[in-house]
Amino acid sequence: MGIATISREDGVTLAYEWLPGASPVVVFLPGFGSDMGGTKAMVLHAFCAVRGQAMLRLDYSGHGASGGAFIDGSIGIWTDDAAKVIAATCGAAPLIMVGSSMGGWIGLLLARQLGARVANLLLIAPAPDFTAELIEPSLGDAQRAALARDGQFAPPSEYGPPMPITAKLLDDGRNHLLLGGPIPVHCPVRILHGMADPDVPWQQSLKLIEKLQSQDVQVVFIKDGDHRLSREADLRLLERSLATLLNENGA
Repeated sequence: MGIATISREDGVTLAYEWLPGASPVVVFLPGFGSDMGGTKAMVLHAFCAVRGQAMLRLDYSGHGASGGAFIDGSIGIWTDDAAKVIAATCGAAPLIMVGSSMGGWIGLLLARQLGARVANLLLIAPAPDFTAELIEPSLGDAQRAALARDGQFAPPSEYGPPMPITAKLLDDGRNHLLLGGPIPVHCPVRILHGMADPDVPWQQSLKLIEKLQSQDVQVVFIKDGDHRLSREADLRLLERSLATLLNENGA
C-alpha cells in the first residue's frame, strides 16, 4: 500500500507501511538510527507477502520517513511512537514482534505493556539497556565533557554517518532499564545473536534470558555472525525462525 503516516499529538508524523494479510501481524522494530527500509525488514516484508501474512514496518520519529529530529528522541519516545502506530493499524490482532538491536529493547518494553496481545518475540542481537550497559561505561573524558557542554556527542560509525548520542537518550534510558530484575514477558521468545558482534556482545543475550519470566526461550548463537546478521545465511535463518513461529501460531 506504500508509505502512510499518522500524526502524534505534537504534530510529528510517524511513517509506516502496512502489508495486509493473515493474523498474527508481524511487526518489525528497527534498530538505533535504522529504518523500515533496512535489509532485514525488507527480506521479511517479501517473505510475508509471499506467505500472505500481515506485516507492519515503521519508522520511529527522527528515523527514515518519519518527521521529527533524531536528537529529540529517546527510548521512551520511540517506544511510544511504535505503540501509536501499532494501535492505529493492527486493530486487536495478535502480534509477533521482530526487534533488531535497539528494536529488541523496544519490543520487550512493548511486550511488557501489551501483555498477552504479543504472541511471540523474535529478537536479533537484542540490546536492552544498551545506554547504561554499553554506552555509559565506555564514555571517555572528552565525551563526558561534550555531553555536559553540548548535550550530545557523535561517535564514528561503521554503518554510515555518525549518530549522535545525547544526554537525553542516556537519561531517559535509565527510566526503561530491564536487566536489573525479572522481566514480566511470558510469551515464547526466540533470539538470534552473532558471537562476533562488535556492538552488542553475545553475553548480553545470556543476561536477558536469565531475567525473562517466560520459560519458552530459545537462543541461536551464530559463531561468525556480526551485529547486523544480514548475510544471506543469516537472512535465511531469520526467515526460518519467523516461519516456525508462524506455524506454531497456526498461521
